[in-house]
Amino acid sequence: MTVAATAAVRRPRAWLVGGVLPLCLGLVAVLHLSLGASGVGFTDLLALLGGEADPRVRDVLVGARLPRTLTGLVVGVALGVSGALIQGATRNPLAAPDTLGVNAGAYLFVVLVAYTGISLGPVPAGGAAFIGGVLAIGVVYLLSSGGVLTPGRMLLAGATVAMAGTAAAEFLQILDEHATQGLFFWGNGTLMQSGLERPAVLGLVVAAVLLACPLLARPLDLLSLGDETARAMGVGVARMRGAALLLAVLLAALAVTLAGPIGFVGLVAPVMVRALGVRRHAPLIPAAGLLAAVIVLGSDAAAQLAFPPSAGYGELPVGVVTALLGGPVFIVLARRVSTGDAETGAAVTVSGRRRAHGYALALGGAALALVLTVVGALRVGDVPVGWGEILSSLLGSGGRLPEAVVSYRLPRVLVAALAGACLAVAGVAVQAVVRNPLAEPGLIGVTAGSSAGAVLVILVLPSAPAAALPVAAGLGGVLALAVVLLLAAGGQREGRAGLDPTRVVLVGLGTAATTMGLVHVMVVGAQMNISSALTWMAGSTYGRDYDALGWLVVPGLAAIALVLAARPVNLLALGDDVPRALGLDLGRSRLLVLGAGAVLASGTAAAVGAVGFVGLVAPHLARRLVGGSVARTVPMAALLGAVLVVAADALGRWLLAPTEIPVGMMTAVLGAPYLVWLLRRSPDRP
Repeated sequence: MTVAATAAVRRPRAWLVGGVLPLCLGLVAVLHLSLGASGVGFTDLLALLGGEADPRVRDVLVGARLPRTLTGLVVGVALGVSGALIQGATRNPLAAPDTLGVNAGAYLFVVLVAYTGISLGPVPAGGAAFIGGVLAIGVVYLLSSGGVLTPGRMLLAGATVAMAGTAAAEFLQILDEHATQGLFFWGNGTLMQSGLERPAVLGLVVAAVLLACPLLARPLDLLSLGDETARAMGVGVARMRGAALLLAVLLAALAVTLAGPIGFVGLVAPVMVRALGVRRHAPLIPAAGLLAAVIVLGSDAAAQLAFPPSAGYGELPVGVVTALLGGPVFIVLARRVSTGDAETGAAVTVSGRRRAHGYALALGGAALALVLTVVGALRVGDVPVGWGEILSSLLGSGGRLPEAVVSYRLPRVLVAALAGACLAVAGVAVQAVVRNPLAEPGLIGVTAGSSAGAVLVILVLPSAPAAALPVAAGLGGVLALAVVLLLAAGGQREGRAGLDPTRVVLVGLGTAATTMGLVHVMVVGAQMNISSALTWMAGSTYGRDYDALGWLVVPGLAAIALVLAARPVNLLALGDDVPRALGLDLGRSRLLVLGAGAVLASGTAAAVGAVGFVGLVAPHLARRLVGGSVARTVPMAALLGAVLVVAADALGRWLLAPTEIPVGMMTAVLGAPYLVWLLRRSPDRP
């Protein structure tokens, strides 16, 4: 192609970016201003612009509509430019403020400031969020063995930091009496504002930061050619990359301060702009900001059109809509990214010496720990129970536990123990097939699929028998896992190499985000009790009785079957060639083992809701104690999982009594640091 022809191609693209995007943004902003619960519509907006509107219309538009629209504009531009800077600095299309944990870190520090009771203005609050975002991306950098430019490990580290930050923020938020409502709206991103002050002030700060972004355009163009080429062209690689990341973090922190964490906007907008043929950062950065603003305002408008406030529906957070849009885009990109882990087995491995000797002693110690944990959990609650009463009752020496303990506390503890055991065994099954110790059922979409199945049955068949709930949850979990594996395998590009474990986790993260977005839509659309729904989705043993134990019978049988099939499961961890040489039908074996894992995880979700990290922590600890043989790992992991969930449930009941912290939130607070430690301790670090 000649130079003239190339210029002719680029000019229409520049016109597309410079003309169409502002026009689209203007149209979406007008539509957004015309939506709301007060009945003020598009004609009233035209009357206001013509100077003929009555005072009530002016008050509605200026006092409520304009702050919300301005918030969407500021947040969208900030997130879009932040994503463009991060992707340019890391040369990774999956990198974004949310996928690298920046949004979660900023969110945690905003919540932390609010929890302390310190009242900060918009700018100081943005400074606190900036500190949280910087710390988050710093941790991601430390956890990335090859630096932030290693795609697979960088994204896994970002997911780890995001989960840890979100879990800590939710833990702090639940301390407030209105925690569930605030958790649902603020934690998923909302454009609602009480006035123009915050969006106007933070909008000015965002505009000031944007003035520095053009200075990074040419260095980022050169960085896209590789570090060595950029250095040869006189670019200070470390300095420019650091400057780009700091500006990106600052913009993301301002967006979180204003509207909460809104995911996938900073990921999707730059990718879509590049899809239009824009490669140079000088036009790409402003175009990404404009397109992101269109996405944010359009998503909020779509939420209001789907669930009109005047019809009595609850508010659908804009972050839920962006997750529905961005989750599939993330999956498509994850299928294309090259991680190089298909042959090596995993981007992360468990380090340390694994002891296969002393199995009986280790198993006995874990069983004793479970007994002590159960006894301790029976003491925790509103009814005081002494150690003597519990011991005498257990030993049959005449003591009798109070009726409240027998009818309420004991079944709850038993449900927690069995649920923890099933989740741990599910983790063993999934990790054996995927060959990635990060492949916990919650991370690869199984738990989200179970939640979707259970909520769907509640909405469609409210009078269905109780047995329908675990069946629907099981089917949802199995279907979600099948979709993840199908999409991950479809994106495989390493020839006959085994299933890429890092790609499975990445696709699972996108699937989980999309599925949970659908769950939130169903909850709002059916006008369900948000507090109760969130408690279930956060995992809770509250009110569970002996009937709930029946829901865990099938998962328990699946765990036993996994132990009986120990030899083929052990072979799955060796890749593809060795099992085939030994006569193992890989396709059928993987399907059966993953099906067992999905039944275990989804059946548990039906009983106690979404409880994460148990299937991650317990199998790792078990392998370090008794070695990698499935026949030994499964019983040990089951005991450790039971200990973890029973202890987390007891702590959740005791810490803020009489307020209860959901057990899923407690396991996240306990498990996230372990995940960070796992990534940091991985032996393949340079």
